[in-house]
Amino acid sequence: MKIGILREEKIPQDNRVPLTPSQCRTLMEEHSNVWIAVQPSRHRCYTDDEYRNHGIILREDLSDCDLLLGVKEVPPELLLPGKTYLFFSHTVKKQPHNRRLLQEVLRKRVRLIDWECLKDENGKRLIAFGRWAGIVGAYNGIRAYGLRLQGAHHFELRPMYQCLNFAEAQKEFAKVNLPPVKIVLTGTGRVSNGAAFLLDLLHIPKVSPADFLQREFDRCVYTQLASADMYYKEGQTEFDSAHYHAHPEEYKSLFTPYTRVATVFINGIYWDQRIPVFFTAEDMKRPDFRIEVIADITCDIAPNSSVPSTIRPSTITDPVYGYDPQTGKECPPFQPGCVDVMAIDNLPNELPRDASEDFGNMVLSRIIWRLLKNDTATLHHATIALEGRLNEPYAYLHDYVYQEA
Repeated sequence: MKIGILREEKIPQDNRVPLTPSQCRTLMEEHSNVWIAVQPSRHRCYTDDEYRNHGIILREDLSDCDLLLGVKEVPPELLLPGKTYLFFSHTVKKQPHNRRLLQEVLRKRVRLIDWECLKDENGKRLIAFGRWAGIVGAYNGIRAYGLRLQGAHHFELRPMYQCLNFAEAQKEFAKVNLPPVKIVLTGTGRVSNGAAFLLDLLHIPKVSPADFLQREFDRCVYTQLASADMYYKEGQTEFDSAHYHAHPEEYKSLFTPYTRVATVFINGIYWDQRIPVFFTAEDMKRPDFRIEVIADITCDIAPNSSVPSTIRPSTITDPVYGYDPQTGKECPPFQPGCVDVMAIDNLPNELPRDASEDFGNMVLSRIIWRLLKNDTATLHHATIALEGRLNEPYAYLHDYVYQEA
């Protein structure tokens, strides 16, 4: 198998990689039938020389490769006809901005396998950058709150993207000086657990949802909410997780009490439009709405979102904007009466070397052997398109692809 590592061409350019130089070397040493070439790039978190020093060939033309690996979407005009690609396509939710990409995939008879859709026999994702999104997102949320604070508690953390790696970023933790406020974190998956890991490193105690709502504390605390803590169905005495995941539209939100006691909200849970929103724009106008900072790691954009103040993505270099609840419009951040929103949509790119190394380890341990052995079931369910047609699990994308522009 000839594998090509693509240069990330989407603008703004991502500097993560699917395999680090040492992982490429390991893969070729462990599998004599695997050969790897890498497209040169000036933007990668690992330099061309680092790949060369591990004996990896660098070349522009990857047209003879069997499998082309990337991270973010490949620009449609750069797709090579008839090739097999693996990258995050961001098409399975019918994202409007990637409709042309999927159209070109079909027109060029590309086989598109999506990292996000690779799942084991239990339906659990095999690979993701989610943990690092959670870590960086929680850090950015704490950083935003530090910038908002006045007086003795004010602190300013160095942006993570200015740090070489996570080890260097942790040196900033000594600056954190949080007053006795409450932080609510949603979700129990990779993203949320990454955020919880960061909060634990900051020595912020974790408390139960009940204590969070009912007790006062003399120091900053956080709670982590599972679906059972946030949603209920009328007539149910106990939360039925299986039923909730099958029919979330039948449930109502229990989140309002948290908006009355929490100062910082870190959103790390998957959401789709069938699930009740946490709160509405009208709720944010209420005088008892106390949340001042929202770190929306999921970054679904309003009006199709669970957080109405996430009106646009923010960026790594300009991570926070203000939201005025009374007008429903953006305003400068860190002002009384406004809510500060951190909604970066490519958070792992702030610590690309750490994120890439973790991701590459998952590629080596969970994905490569499936590709080499042609694990038909796993690959079938992750293949969005092949031979000029939508694969059966993604037939629902037909209208999305062929609707009138």
